[in-house]
Amino acid sequence: MNSHGSQPSGCTPFEQELVNAMNDFARTTDTPAFDSAAIARGARRKRTMAIAGIATALVVAGAGTALAVGNVGSSSHTSKPTASAAASAADSTTFLVRTSDGTIARETLAGAPSTRARVGLVHFGLTPKFTRVKKADCPQPEDAVISLSPHAPTVLNAGDTVLVTTCYR
Repeated sequence: MNSHGSQPSGCTPFEQELVNAMNDFARTTDTPAFDSAAIARGARRKRTMAIAGIATALVVAGAGTALAVGNVGSSSHTSKPTASAAASAADSTTFLVRTSDGTIARETLAGAPSTRARVGLVHFGLTPKFTRVKKADCPQPEDAVISLSPHAPTVLNAGDTVLVTTCYR
């Protein structure tokens, strides 16, 4: 039963057989081989996929936020400043103003009473200065806005003065 030498003192035959079995196993079992290059490639691939997934989620969240901001209901339309938006807003009763967050707000005051025009301009931090002209074809209601100066496509900033021309009959 004991093939590996004599029995050491204090060991039972079962214990000696157990030690011999473990020694045989340790001598005959092959050392495990690890492909460290393949492990590193897998880790890089997982990291790249995680970064791509996070970047995609951020882009989608940003687009959703942009759509949500664009759909906020108000009488003015806010968007990033573009040359085409400024060019299409060349009406003499429309003004463009740069807001505190850097966007451009577009507001049209054609035919609005002077009180509404004052509220709209002051809302954006502009200083209105009113003049009245007599016109036979003055739109209803009297005291309606017929022109602004400066007007679109000029972009105004808070604190600028806007000359508002209204009419009466």
